[in-house]
Amino acid sequence: MKGTVGELGEFGLIRELTSRLTTTPAVRVGPGDDAAVVSAPDRRVVASTDVLVEGRHFRRDWSTAYDVGRKAAAQNLADIAAMGAVPTALLLGLVVPAELPVTWPSELMDGLRDECQVAGAAVVGGDVVRGDTITVSITALGDLRNQEPVTRGGAQPGDIVAVTGWLGWSAAGHAVLSRGFRSPRAFVEAHRRPEPPYHAGPAAAGLGATAMCDVSDGLIADLGHIAEASKVRIDVRSGAIDIPSQMNDIGQAVGVDPMQWVLTGGEDHAIVATFPPDVKLPARWKVIGEVLNPSALPQVTVDGAPWTSQGGWDHFGDIES
Repeated sequence: MKGTVGELGEFGLIRELTSRLTTTPAVRVGPGDDAAVVSAPDRRVVASTDVLVEGRHFRRDWSTAYDVGRKAAAQNLADIAAMGAVPTALLLGLVVPAELPVTWPSELMDGLRDECQVAGAAVVGGDVVRGDTITVSITALGDLRNQEPVTRGGAQPGDIVAVTGWLGWSAAGHAVLSRGFRSPRAFVEAHRRPEPPYHAGPAAAGLGATAMCDVSDGLIADLGHIAEASKVRIDVRSGAIDIPSQMNDIGQAVGVDPMQWVLTGGEDHAIVATFPPDVKLPARWKVIGEVLNPSALPQVTVDGAPWTSQGGWDHFGDIES
């Protein structure tokens, strides 16, 4: 579609965006009414929200609108999975300048739709308004399916710590893009379009996970959230974490220890969880540490010692894209 958002108008833009959507059996009333209606068989709804701002969370010279849509959906749907729930629906709040080509929000919606399909969810509604800076606000919903939610506060001394999904790939891709390159492509794509292991969250709940979190701020930072909420100490064994050879090559090229990306790089949206020590984990899970009694040491240590390097994402810290 040619033209700008301003030329199309609010209601024309809404018609264009909603025409691109698909649905699921959980959606009883979709876009077009005052509100959506989504089934909640469990009678409890898991909800999460996030905001992406151009220039801080994404750059149009690095990522297409489709990429931004996939990423925006993924980071919210991963939060639902990390509670042990199944994603069901997503709502979009979109702020765009009037001069923005209509193709940009259209492709954004395609990305949101396709990522929802991966997770088994659907876009069910939202709102669009005019503004100076592109801002994408997402609210994701999920269903617990008669499981108890897995929070950050249930880890117990003696539990094991395990992770599934990628670690450090997005941070390595960000380092590549920051230096003006576009390869290795796998790492650049990991930054543009994370691939959370959605099904692993509910599965972990079924296996008896005692605490769980998606890795959005960095492994140490997110394990720190679990340690603080559970009032325990967590020790990570660095030798248990595999670093791909290409990540080592990138680290050597840019002068960064790739373990820094693995331990502190965010936005991969892997899932990290604690489990009772006798649990039999599927092969997709990698045991990387253990839960200990609280002590005078920091709440998260690496190989028994404090991690002294900086890292972990803070929305009021350095700029990220």
